[in-house]
Amino acid sequence: MAELRTYRGRRDARRTPEPVPAEGPLPEGNDDTFVIQEHHARRLHWDFRLERDGVLVSWALPKGVPDDPKVNHLAVHTEDHPLEYASFAGEIPPGEYGGGQVMIWDRGTYDTEKWTEREIKIVLHGGRVSGRYVLFPTKGENWMIHRMDPPVSPDAEPMPGDVRPIVPDRRARLPRRSDAYGYEFAWGGRRLIAYGERGPARVVAADGRPAKAPRGLGEALGSHRAVLDGELTDAGGETYMIYDLLYLDGRSLLDEPYRRRRELLGELGLSGPRWQTAPWFEDGEAVREAAREQRLPGIVAKRLDAPYRPGKADWRLIPV
Repeated sequence: MAELRTYRGRRDARRTPEPVPAEGPLPEGNDDTFVIQEHHARRLHWDFRLERDGVLVSWALPKGVPDDPKVNHLAVHTEDHPLEYASFAGEIPPGEYGGGQVMIWDRGTYDTEKWTEREIKIVLHGGRVSGRYVLFPTKGENWMIHRMDPPVSPDAEPMPGDVRPIVPDRRARLPRRSDAYGYEFAWGGRRLIAYGERGPARVVAADGRPAKAPRGLGEALGSHRAVLDGELTDAGGETYMIYDLLYLDGRSLLDEPYRRRRELLGELGLSGPRWQTAPWFEDGEAVREAAREQRLPGIVAKRLDAPYRPGKADWRLIPV
């Protein structure tokens, strides 16, 4: 029988903004509401909740809802939540159970095809997620969630596993056609390629060796799958300056022009305590002068229409 004893026992209404309803009869609903909440707790995960018998039956999904039937995702069964939780978004204070930011990632209605202790088959009708899914237990509190319909994006490209970074050619002067280039600071840091896929980022140095990822970078990407290019600098403390986006959510961007890749990178809004989206400019002379004033080693000119092609002279390092 559905009940909220465990939920109430883990929360103090005086300390958390989460709904903590008083004891009493559970409300009666239509058993057709679902919500997925992006939860930036100690570890990023997505809380998947289905209305059933007056509560929200809940699972924590470390990788979110799968969008391809070839891949099953872990679903850790957690305590039932009150129906009011379907609209909850906010900050659970540090030190409280589940402390961290909670955001509504998707919500909608669902149809039940089967609901037993061994198998739950449903059809989701949400803004971001729709289709047939099945949840089934494995052992302990662990379940799995499987997409039964075809892939959401059948033409999605796999994330590249080994990107060779572009090394800029060293030049003494600005390009003759200066308006054909974008300009960035040369940070003089350690080159890193970061692979983020709904969890801690995997980072590789220019020589192909594993490197330590800036803490929280992968989690900052949320549900995005992305490959980033940048440098780890000591400017203002150790900071990963991100200046290129090579893959995003099932699409390789290697053949996209630099200008478009920078536009998409800017839309991600990556700005944190140990990572920043590096600025870029159109006035090379002004950027070089600013680099000289900040005692940076130089600037990098990047052709606006150039794809990401290692071995080509599309990037130029110009010392100050």
